Amino acid sequence: MSDMENHLQKFFQFPFNLDKFTLNVSADSQIMDSSARTLEKLEKDNKKKGSVKQVFLDGCVPFSHQVAGHKCGINNTGVLQHPDGTILKQLQPPPRGPREVHFYTQVYAKDCTDTRLLDLQQHLPRFYGTWAPRESPHELYLKLEDVTKRFLRPCIMDVKMGKRSYDPFASLEKREEQISKYPLMEEIGFLLLGMRVYQINSDDYITLDQFYGRSLGKDTIKNGLTRFFHNGEDLQRHAVSLIISKIRSILRWFEGQTQLHFYASSLLLVYEGSPRTVNGWKHTRAETGTGHQQGEPQSNCNKPHEALSTQGSLAHSHPYCRETNANGMRAGSVEEEHEEIGMVEKKQFGQEEAVEVKMIDFAHVFPSNSPDEGYMYGLRNLLSTLEQILKTDI
Repeated sequence: MSDMENHLQKFFQFPFNLDKFTLNVSADSQIMDSSARTLEKLEKDNKKKGSVKQVFLDGCVPFSHQVAGHKCGINNTGVLQHPDGTILKQLQPPPRGPREVHFYTQVYAKDCTDTRLLDLQQHLPRFYGTWAPRESPHELYLKLEDVTKRFLRPCIMDVKMGKRSYDPFASLEKREEQISKYPLMEEIGFLLLGMRVYQINSDDYITLDQFYGRSLGKDTIKNGLTRFFHNGEDLQRHAVSLIISKIRSILRWFEGQTQLHFYASSLLLVYEGSPRTVNGWKHTRAETGTGHQQGEPQSNCNKPHEALSTQGSLAHSHPYCRETNANGMRAGSVEEEHEEIGMVEKKQFGQEEAVEVKMIDFAHVFPSNSPDEGYMYGLRNLLSTLEQILKTDI
């Protein structure tokens, strides 16, 4: 076994028992088949009832702000929103799904002392462990913060980062497939996977998908990004400026770390599209699927039930939840969450809350001993393009 293989094996040795974690590599096909069958049945039931908004597993609904990735369909659940306001991302087949779970549990572990990983938390959505529906207990989802929760009219864009969208262990076929999707990835360093932009004149959204992003070349990529920041009347320069500041902060993190390389990972860019927040109106979330506070799990979904292992996870019990939280996650304290919710409710929606930038999608994160030049190349090119937009007269 090579040194690299030894290094990877050690890095991806899970701090918890996967059998108890209800994820079994040999049962992968059964998990995915079960998911498809359950979803198909629920979709048929919804159509029979004539429901306007589809309701899926344990009261979950399709996430209305998803702009990229596999959308809801017969063979895919897409991103769901839990009744408590968090979002659910279905675990991918091994090794991608377990790798992404491990990444989150490593970064949010209570006993984490790595300052670089602790600093990384501010650039990620909060992680609340994993969740499984009662109907399909072997079907796992990542339970994550809804980073759009505080926005009235969120404008959202998913940007895949890096010079290549395949990892070092991808087959030749996979590499060729990814390169063919966007040959300019290595030169540009990022790809617009999708966007949803609020238009003030029509009080509606325009949506552009990955095919629009792939149509952009070196001479038109700036126009594509500009479109994300234009509300039909004006270019939202304040949003461009604030997002530049947050991306610079992420670049500084990458410049100071040499332990991880990120492939096929994205930045999620969000800014407030509603003009009502400019005058300091108090924020109220629109388009919610429930009456709960969006983006924060309810306290009765977070009661520790039993430890899965001494270094492992905590299983949680609730009529609507089958959850597994990383051991003592820093972001998961019920008391802390309720305190923060209270602070948000008391605070006016100001400039600092007008944008958000988070790193997402970690199924292809690998250990390294060198800087992640590919990701940083993409960040610098993205920053350069955004800075050009600020100088544009529109």
